[in-house]
Amino acid sequence: MSKIDPVEQSERIARSISVRERTLYLCPSPLLGYGLKTLNERLAKDSAILCVEADEKLFKLSAKSAVFNEGENSLRLEKIRAEENSPEELCAMVSRRWGKRRFRRVETVRLNGGWQLYPDFYEKTAAALQREIALSWGNAMTLIKLGRLYSRNFFKNLSKLSSAQSVTELDYGSDPVLVLGAGPSLDQLLSDLQKHFGRQIENTGTRPFRIICADTAVLSLKDRNISPDLVVILESQHWNLRDFIGAAGWKADTACDMSALHGSMKILKGKNYLFSIPWTELSVFKRLENAALLPPAMTPLGSVGLTAMEIALKLGSGKIIAGGLDFSFSMDAYHARSTPGHKAKLASINRFKSALSANEAFREGCFSADSKQNKKVKSDPSLRNCRDLFEAEFGANKRIYQTDSSGLNLGCEIISNDKAAEILASAQKTDSINREADHRGHAEKYAAFIEEEKKCLTDIKATLTGSRPENVNEKNEFEKTLAKCDYLWAHFPEYAGTGSLPDFSDISFLKRIRAETDPFLELCDFALREINLKAIP
Repeated sequence: MSKIDPVEQSERIARSISVRERTLYLCPSPLLGYGLKTLNERLAKDSAILCVEADEKLFKLSAKSAVFNEGENSLRLEKIRAEENSPEELCAMVSRRWGKRRFRRVETVRLNGGWQLYPDFYEKTAAALQREIALSWGNAMTLIKLGRLYSRNFFKNLSKLSSAQSVTELDYGSDPVLVLGAGPSLDQLLSDLQKHFGRQIENTGTRPFRIICADTAVLSLKDRNISPDLVVILESQHWNLRDFIGAAGWKADTACDMSALHGSMKILKGKNYLFSIPWTELSVFKRLENAALLPPAMTPLGSVGLTAMEIALKLGSGKIIAGGLDFSFSMDAYHARSTPGHKAKLASINRFKSALSANEAFREGCFSADSKQNKKVKSDPSLRNCRDLFEAEFGANKRIYQTDSSGLNLGCEIISNDKAAEILASAQKTDSINREADHRGHAEKYAAFIEEEKKCLTDIKATLTGSRPENVNEKNEFEKTLAKCDYLWAHFPEYAGTGSLPDFSDISFLKRIRAETDPFLELCDFALREINLKAIP
């Protein structure tokens, strides 16, 4: 008979745990809950314990324990069975239960040996929770740094809504589509395809497939006199203009996110097609959608290459080949030739600096990985996350193929460049079908929406500057208007990504709101002028 006291052992473990703030303590297989009450009493107010049981019988045993029937606010026993549920579903439950950005880390607390029945499941659960927390905080940091810019670009681009079309109004039918990023493997792919289709294009001026490319690949295509069917633009910051140096006036159609840099939309002289990526939950998105004015929403994937792939899937039913989406690099090639990054590298060469990408290859966080050709390449956490997201979103889609290049495996079927040429030549390219929506050209609808938004901003400014006397009713209306114009404060550090409403009586908050109103009023005026000019026949 064992002389080990299970109660004392669990209590000793609970007392020895180093407790930290804003930590989610994952307790796999809590059994009768020994040690949980002691641990709970030691926790910081912003920490919590999550108990998970994968075994049905053990879950019923735990549910009868007094520990889980005393109403401890920070304890929760969640029934998760390995064969029926996933760790991702548990992540969603944690977000609903405790809110977003509540925790900074996850720590596993094994108070007994019950976890050994399903060790893999509990390990995956802890890893999924940690990934979800890291993603939540990463998104919040992006929103804090760039949320204001996204919103301002969005308002400036409202002027485009009355003249540009939605990207889903295009229809490529069953034509095969080549989706291109700007990775180093793009050079060899384009060279091989020119061997197959160069003479046909020279003789007829046509090709039997479509090309959708990321904005960073534009100059690589232009230098080879290859005109894409669609250039996808996401970047909201000014350095996106580098991608188009030397391409001004080139007739190529663009598909632009509503939060993209306004100047990038005006460089290429093809048609503009719009879509929207909701970078966070904002009331303005819902109002535009309810008024049937919002361009079609795309999934926030964080990569122009991934968005290009999603657009390709939406525009037709044909086969799709991914090229130049490497998410890796080598010592002598970080991007394809002629891209801004490649040109900048060549321009920096001198007696003391070679063309090798040593700074990129050996910077903190970079690591070696195996390519599709079983060769060692370099990557980093950001590129690897994009690759993982590509596989999660598109890897199982049988319409998508990837070329056998030096890039990372994307999870879909791998084919040679010659096989890719066969697929791209399998159909005769047809004319684009333009499914023109009813809202195109209705400038007055967009102008009316912007006028209403301007009125809300003017009311906020008048209240904050004291030019309008305040009473109880007006105070309630003021708070409703502030909640409606949440793009003014959604990027504030204390609210970014939390989904919570601010304290509208906080003086510090109101002062920051006052500083935000004038730029948006100016952007409303800009959008109205642009719309009125376009409405003049």
